[in-house]
Amino acid sequence: MTRKHEFYIDGAWVAPLTPHDFDVIDPSTEEVCATISLGTAADADRAVAAAKRAFESWSQTAPAERLALVERILKVYESRSEDMSRAISLEMGAPIDMARSSQTTSGTWHIANFIKAFKEIEFIRPLGPHAPNDRIALEPIGVVGLITPWNWPMNQVSLKVIPALLAGCTMVLKPSEIAPLSSLVFAEILDEAGVPAGVFNLVNGDGAGVGSRLSSHPDVEMISFTGSTRAGIAISKAAAESLKRVCLELGGKGANLVFADADEKAVERGVRHCFNNTGQSCNAPTRMLVERPIYDRAVEIARSVAEDTRVGSAHEPGRHIGPVVSQAQYDKIQSLIEKGIAEGARLVAGGPGRPEHLNRGYFVRPTVFADVKPGMTIEREEIFGPVLSMIPFDTEEEAVRIANDTPYGLTNYVQSQDGARRNRLARKLRSGMVEMNGQSRAAGSPFGGVKSSGRAREGGVWGIEEFLEVKAISGWAAE
Repeated sequence: MTRKHEFYIDGAWVAPLTPHDFDVIDPSTEEVCATISLGTAADADRAVAAAKRAFESWSQTAPAERLALVERILKVYESRSEDMSRAISLEMGAPIDMARSSQTTSGTWHIANFIKAFKEIEFIRPLGPHAPNDRIALEPIGVVGLITPWNWPMNQVSLKVIPALLAGCTMVLKPSEIAPLSSLVFAEILDEAGVPAGVFNLVNGDGAGVGSRLSSHPDVEMISFTGSTRAGIAISKAAAESLKRVCLELGGKGANLVFADADEKAVERGVRHCFNNTGQSCNAPTRMLVERPIYDRAVEIARSVAEDTRVGSAHEPGRHIGPVVSQAQYDKIQSLIEKGIAEGARLVAGGPGRPEHLNRGYFVRPTVFADVKPGMTIEREEIFGPVLSMIPFDTEEEAVRIANDTPYGLTNYVQSQDGARRNRLARKLRSGMVEMNGQSRAAGSPFGGVKSSGRAREGGVWGIEEFLEVKAISGWAAE
C-alpha cells in the first residue's frame, strides 16, 4: 500500500503542518490502496506564499524558456506513462488498458497541443495600423489556484497546469482527494523536468479545507476549477470577496440528436460514448433524442449494446468498463436509477444493483431507459454513471427545444447525413461544443460550456489566454 503524506511546496516534498490521514479506496475492491494526508488552510497558505515569491522571476522569463520547460515535461511524462496509467487505474477505476490508451494519453495530447498553440501567441502585439505607437501586451495574471476532479485526472491537470506555466503564472494544485495518486506522479514529473522552486506547488486536501482557502486567498488572482456545478457556485461566492478571476468547467447533460437519415452506426456509437469511462464524463451524450420513424429500432440497438457491455475490475486487461469511483457515487447513481423507474421511464436494460457476477466494488449495470419524458429527474439531473435516457421526437424544432431545455450547456451531438441540417442545428443548440456524426473536435479546439456548465475555455490558444491579462500601452517607442 502506498503512503504519501507529503505535499510538494517550493520545490521540495514537505510534511503537512498537521497530519490528517486519509484513505484512498480502490473502487474495484473497496479496499484501501493508499494513504495521503489532507492539508489545511495553513498548508495552502504555505504553498501560496511559495508561489507568490516565485512569481516575480517566473513571470519575467522569456517565452522560449517556458516553452523549453514544457517540452522537457512532455518527455518526462512520456517516460512515466506506465506509472501514470497504473495510478489512474488504481485510484479511480479506469480499466488498465483504457487508462493506458485514453486517460494517460489525454495528458500527452494536451501538452503537445499547448506547445503548438503557444508558438502562435504574440505576447506584445501592435494594436493596429491606425495606432503605430500602441501595443497590446499579454501578461500572466499571477498566482493561480487549480482544483481538479477525479474522473479524468490527467486530462484536467494538464489542461490547467501546462497553460498556466506557459503563460508565466505560478500555481497551487489541489487534486481530488479521492484520486490523488496520479497528481503525485505528475508532481514528480515536473520536479524531474526542472520546474523552478515555487512555480508549481501541490497540496492535497478537501474542498472545505484547501479548496475554500485557495478560493478566498487574497494572494490568489485566479481560480480554475473543474467539478460539480454545486461546488462551482460555492467557489464563485468565495472568490467574489477578493474579485479574483474564476474559470469554471462544470457538469453537463448532453443531448444526442439522432435523425432518421443518420448512419447505421450512429445509435451504437452514441450508447458506447455514453458508457465510456463508466459514464463519468461531463460531456457524455446521456440524452439520446431519436426521430420517431427509427425510434423503436434505436431502442433495440441500445438495449443490445448495453447487454453486450462487459463490466469488470479495473485491474483486468480488456475492453470493458470498470467501477464508478466511490461509494457516494454508486449510491447516487442507484438512487437515480430507482427514480427513473418510479417516475415511469421504461427500463430497457440494466437497472438497480451490481452486475450479477460481481458482489464487491462500485460496479453499476449499464442501463438504458426508453420513453423518458422531458422533465423527469433522469432527464434533468447529471447522473455521472452508465445510464442512457432515450426520448422520441417528431420534428427538428421539437428536438432543439428538448435539447436546450436544460440548465446545462456543455456538449451536444447531431447525427444526420443532411449537411444543411447539421449546420443549422450546430448554431441553434445552446452549448459550448457541438460534435456531429461521430467526428471529434480537432487539436487546438477549446473545451467548455455555457449556462450551468461553466464558462471556461480550456485547450488551444484559448486555454493559455485564460491565464493572461490584457494590458493596453500607448507611446511605445519604435524599435
